[in-house]
Amino acid sequence: MSSELNPVGDTDESASPSDPVRKVLRAFAVAVLLAVVGIGVGAVLVIAAVIVLTLAGVSITPLLSIVLSLALATGVGFGGVALGYLRYRGVGLEYVGIAVPSLREIAFVVAGYVASFALLVVASIVISAANADTAPNTVAETGMQNPEILLLLIPASFLLIGPGEELLYRGVVQNRLGEALPVPAAIVLASLLFASIHYFSLSGAPQARLVSISVLVLPTLVFGTVYELTDNLVVPALIHGAYNATLFSLLYITLQYSGPDAMPQTVLSIVAL
Repeated sequence: MSSELNPVGDTDESASPSDPVRKVLRAFAVAVLLAVVGIGVGAVLVIAAVIVLTLAGVSITPLLSIVLSLALATGVGFGGVALGYLRYRGVGLEYVGIAVPSLREIAFVVAGYVASFALLVVASIVISAANADTAPNTVAETGMQNPEILLLLIPASFLLIGPGEELLYRGVVQNRLGEALPVPAAIVLASLLFASIHYFSLSGAPQARLVSISVLVLPTLVFGTVYELTDNLVVPALIHGAYNATLFSLLYITLQYSGPDAMPQTVLSIVAL
């Protein structure tokens, strides 16, 4: 979708259309840089907020820590970097495509949601058969220890997590890769970048983290595919939000009625946050 636009930024690409390798490398480098900067800005903001609040005598509880991460890392960090890049390119939100979903697009939301969990079921069966270890998401672990956090994360999935992460990774990163690569390649690379950044939000051995990342790529591929089919960022943002909200809801219900030991380890590792 973005390849149809002609933003005024990144003028080197239009200056050398005969060099496809350089164009691809530049697009990939920009995509990686955006992913790294998004994480870095969010981390710096959260650390700065924690320092300021601590100096002010405010106790940093697990709930407050999650609130700061959602607002500053996901909202300001990811969303701010994405919007800053759009401004640098000299384009508006039309570059990413934002509109009220049509009935057709709502159908894509439902189909994408179902497909995401269908892939996870298959992945879980494979992991169980292979007796492979997965690494739990630290946010999910914190929520298991503090159930009130899970109640916060359910609406936050729709209001901050889905929109913020999709704006950066689908709206900007995937579109940027799509300017130099075929759409399927752009979807795969953007999905790999998105899943890879979760390495630092997982706990456990490196091998277990890689297993969790490989599983997380699956729903992310669905997000990217549906985005390309609809040209509307709201669609993958809703799927992403519903995906996470469902997992957080399952965690909460399991805690309330069965206890923490009843929750499969795989569920703790596949939160897209």
